[in-house]
Amino acid sequence: MTLLHRPQLLKLAALTGHRDCVYALAGHAAEDAFFSAGADGLVVSWSIEQPEQDGQLVARVENSVYALHYVAGRGLLVIGHNYQGVQVIDLAQKQLWCATALPPVAIFDFAYSEVRQRLYVAIGDGTLAVLRAADFSLELLLRVADKSLRSLALHEERGELAIGTSDATVRILDADSLQLRYTLAEATNSVFTVAYSPDGTQLLAAGRDAHLRAYDVAADYRENLTVVAHLFAINHLAFSPNGQFFATCSMDKSIKLWEASTGRLLRVVDRARSAGHGTSVNRLFWSGRQNRLVSCSDDRSLAVWQLLQE
Repeated sequence: MTLLHRPQLLKLAALTGHRDCVYALAGHAAEDAFFSAGADGLVVSWSIEQPEQDGQLVARVENSVYALHYVAGRGLLVIGHNYQGVQVIDLAQKQLWCATALPPVAIFDFAYSEVRQRLYVAIGDGTLAVLRAADFSLELLLRVADKSLRSLALHEERGELAIGTSDATVRILDADSLQLRYTLAEATNSVFTVAYSPDGTQLLAAGRDAHLRAYDVAADYRENLTVVAHLFAINHLAFSPNGQFFATCSMDKSIKLWEASTGRLLRVVDRARSAGHGTSVNRLFWSGRQNRLVSCSDDRSLAVWQLLQE
């Protein structure tokens, strides 16, 4: 089957102000504000609907930030403050709401469960931290792997937590008991990013080996797609809120747009073709408001892209 119309990603704005590499993005698909952070320790708020506006400083921390999570409905922004644990900012008051000390290593990702009222934290020493959502106090620390935990994805309905690790494995844990349910070992190097499709039928995983892999969740996570998706490491992937598309970004400086139902490549966004980033693209955030995609990069900038469908 041939697609009659190929969607486009049109660059709307380049967002500047960070003083070093930008590693983290967070937001809610239905809200205007989104957030960025990186190696400069600056945490900044931006508008998805008016991206030409300057960003607003939310917080300044001492170390690099690799992970952010916005808790919709509570007005809280969770910051993975490397080597100093988790800090939670009250956005309305623009002040620290609480802080939780964790092992003094890098924090790479968060997954937040509304159902279980837990925040799961992926830590660089192979530990999974579980925090209580009420006050972000520490519930437990669980050693999952001998190498870094790099990425998390939560399937609320199935009660499963996917963890991508630097030992080239994706582990599927019971989100309540934290018992291991499945081990996916097809990758050949670190797994930097995992994501469930919005309908919960697929798990995607990618990382340093530049391969994109798709797993059929209902079929005990049987691998049903593998493709060499980029030239170098895939840093992150994100589904569109409606589940029709997903995007990947890479150390090869490009963003790629894919059809979710088939895994078909639809569009390549790079510096030459689309005035894209000049260095590694580190993370993506997909807003449902006007179907806009945000990317961030080692080039110290963010970009806002408009998805256009004919």
